[in-house]
Amino acid sequence: MVDKELLVKTAKKIVSREDVKYVVGYKQGTYGFVISPSFAYTPEDVDNFIYNPLCKKNLTVYPILEEKLPLRREEEEDKRKIGIVVKGCDSRALVQIIQEKGLTREDLVIIGIPCKGVIDLKKIEKRFPNQTEAVNVVETDNAEYILNISGAVQHIPKEELLSEVCKSCEYPNPTIYDFLIGEKIEVGEVPEYSGLKNLDETPLEDRWAYWEKHFQNCIRCYACREACPLCYCKTCMADMLEPQWIRRSVNLSENTAWNIMRAFHLAGRCISCGECESVCPVNIPLMELNKKLEKDVKEMFKYNAGLDTKEKTLFGTFNPDDPEEFIM
Repeated sequence: MVDKELLVKTAKKIVSREDVKYVVGYKQGTYGFVISPSFAYTPEDVDNFIYNPLCKKNLTVYPILEEKLPLRREEEEDKRKIGIVVKGCDSRALVQIIQEKGLTREDLVIIGIPCKGVIDLKKIEKRFPNQTEAVNVVETDNAEYILNISGAVQHIPKEELLSEVCKSCEYPNPTIYDFLIGEKIEVGEVPEYSGLKNLDETPLEDRWAYWEKHFQNCIRCYACREACPLCYCKTCMADMLEPQWIRRSVNLSENTAWNIMRAFHLAGRCISCGECESVCPVNIPLMELNKKLEKDVKEMFKYNAGLDTKEKTLFGTFNPDDPEEFIM
């Protein structure tokens, strides 16, 4: 359990500083299992901050969305810092953004929370359909979640609701922070890329049929792009008309181009938060694509994204000893 009192106290201390504009954290939502982002501009705003296993949303999308807007005429840039609450995977996104110079370390005051895993929203909504009343969740040390649903207490094993990306998480502890809420989690052995083994061993034709089935369902809503903290290009290639990289028509060919293009854009950058797959309305297994490229990058270049702000990005370096077997 995260110490809510310490979280609120820390956030209040940060937002009270003259050099801080606001702190973004989590608050109880108003509908079902959805937890909302909360922007605190005053110490009083922090009182509604919470943290529980439903806090899956990666808040690192907001510093870029809120701070990289065009200024109005004669408006001066507000250079105060931003406070933000992050889990392990979220912190890796911040590290990656800092490496890419999207933000600077001096822009941020980071509250880190060691994460024992978050609940998959699709799993819990399937278990409890048509839940409109806001739900409170408590994580216990007995490998279960306690849910208060419409006045009835439910005890659910964590394994049944845990997000799939959390089951293979190597970095539950924030890799960057100014304040840490809670004790660091001891990381044991994780099943690394176990879900990819069967797919890698499947004949090429069957693999294509597998992805064709999923890409056919894509409606090109770009929810994956909007939820991803590393999709922050000012103009996405999918929206460009001159040159036009992919057509806007929704069909298998263009859907495949979009999904493959985005996966390669995240090669060496994806931090495995799983937000893209979480928000996909047609349940495309996007993390299988991301994990495949992550595995290849790790094997070929010994590179893990989002660990050190002083480290160069994967494609921002040149190493003459890199393997070049793929060059024909």
